[in-house]
Amino acid sequence: MSWTPHATVAVIIEQKGLFLMVEEIDNGQHVFNQPAGHVEEGETFEQAAIRETLEETGLNVVLTDLVGLYTCEGSNGVTYHRLCYVASILSAEPNYQLDDDIVRTLWMSREELIAQFDQIRSPLVLACIDDYLDNRRFPVNFVRNI
Repeated sequence: MSWTPHATVAVIIEQKGLFLMVEEIDNGQHVFNQPAGHVEEGETFEQAAIRETLEETGLNVVLTDLVGLYTCEGSNGVTYHRLCYVASILSAEPNYQLDDDIVRTLWMSREELIAQFDQIRSPLVLACIDDYLDNRRFPVNFVRNI
C-alpha cells in the first residue's frame, strides 16, 4: 500500500476581528473549523476553496491571498496538506442547501475559539488564524496550475 497525503483547502474570512467559522459534526462530535474540505479530482486548489466555502456557508467568495501551506498528521494517522486562503464575500445564497454535516455558520473571535479549544477540529485552524493575524500573505497565483 502506498502513502498518499490528503489535499485540503481552508478559507479565512474576517470582518472586524471576527472569523467566519462553521460548526460541523466530525465523528459524532460538534467541532469548529474554517470553511474547508478536500480537493476533488480535476479541481484546482482555488476552485476547491471557492466550492467548499459555498457548500459550507452558502457564500460566494473571491480569493484575495494565500496564507500558507500546512502539513499535519491527523489523529486518524492521515497526513493532510492544507492550503489556506483569505477570501472576501461577493454574495450570499440564502436558500443554499449546506452540506449535511454543517450545523451552522457563526462569527467568532480568536479568543472565543481559544475558549472552545476542545471543540476546534484540528491544530490547523488556529495555525491559519495566527498566521493570518501575523499578516502572512502570498499572492493567490503563488500556486501555479500547470
